[in-house]
Amino acid sequence: MTRHTASPSTSAGSSLAVIIFWLASGAFAIGAGEFAAMSLLPYFAAEFHASEAVAGHAISAYALGVVIGAPLIAMFASRLPRKHVLLALMGVFAIGNLLTALAPSMWTMDLARFLSGLPHGAFFGIAMLFAADIAGKHRRAQAVSQVILGLAIANIVGVPVVNYLGQLLGWRTGFAMVAALACLTVIMVWRTAQYKGPHPDAHPLAEIGAFRNRDVLLTLAMGAIGFGGMFAVYTYFSAAFLATTHAPAWGVSVILMIYGVGTTLGNIVAGAFSGGRLLKAALALQIVLGLACGFYAFSIGNVVLMGTSLFIIGLGGGLVVPLQTRLMDVAGNAQTLAAAMNHAAFNMANALGPWLAGMALTAGWGWRATGGVGVALALGGVAIWLAMRWSESRRTLDADLERAPA
Repeated sequence: MTRHTASPSTSAGSSLAVIIFWLASGAFAIGAGEFAAMSLLPYFAAEFHASEAVAGHAISAYALGVVIGAPLIAMFASRLPRKHVLLALMGVFAIGNLLTALAPSMWTMDLARFLSGLPHGAFFGIAMLFAADIAGKHRRAQAVSQVILGLAIANIVGVPVVNYLGQLLGWRTGFAMVAALACLTVIMVWRTAQYKGPHPDAHPLAEIGAFRNRDVLLTLAMGAIGFGGMFAVYTYFSAAFLATTHAPAWGVSVILMIYGVGTTLGNIVAGAFSGGRLLKAALALQIVLGLACGFYAFSIGNVVLMGTSLFIIGLGGGLVVPLQTRLMDVAGNAQTLAAAMNHAAFNMANALGPWLAGMALTAGWGWRATGGVGVALALGGVAIWLAMRWSESRRTLDADLERAPA
């Protein structure tokens, strides 16, 4: 991938900060749509006369869309101008959320959520590569964290607002708002992001090479397994809060805002301190996430403790930054696919966590079981991290042997 030195402005006259702001706006829209669907689950479940476990299929459908869309779009769009791809992806996301707002039944909502998820991984991957490319090598982690910051801030502002308006005006209003924001992002990215032309070095076959790279696969596996605990808890948090506490419904929005503050801080800290310490940062954040899920299991029914545990889970969400940056280091010529697949991996976690937690709830294990599922998945993430560490040591040893005199 061709690297460009960082500059205060682009050829189109827009500053780097402005471009990253609108890329982060796209991340904000995606985060608001994805997480609001979880927070509004009790409301569309009630309208469609579905159980929480069945309504959770809409969450898994979105995640499935991400998992399928990310590799296909990344491979076949790798030679296209990134600006044009970003515009198309955000346009599809807007259409998917509009269809969600208009869905007449549970199965049509599942289809709409699947469509909404298709552009998710590719948008994040390409947006972060775009930002990292124009920011320069030494500011890559910061540029990545700034784009992801849009997702984090969505949990402070977007999700609570959508949740509150969903309670006040109906859950469909929230998805209509997300669609409108996505349309605004399309307009502003088109106006501000520079055009660099196609990428002649990119090729679908070269991108597929990422699936033969052990370090890429292990990094993706850590995201897919280790991050699942966050979604196991978050997906059913609103329902658990309403079922186990006597707090008013608006308390859900307040705690979701607290969670958003945690994710924002987690991403800022991860972006500032992950440089040169990617594996150590990933392990630390994975441990934080696992401990927080365990704390959540014991906090059920206590408003203050549930809010505290979600804040700490949000901090652990900074895990995406070191994993995304590591992929840039180990992906070689498969940068687009690897970057997109990182978010596909996180959405595999988004499918796996709610599915396992839903099974635990269906089995009658109670709301605490969602936290227990989170702990188990975090332990799986630590196990994969150990394999990553072994692979890193093996690669370093092989390089030393190659340099050693005969």
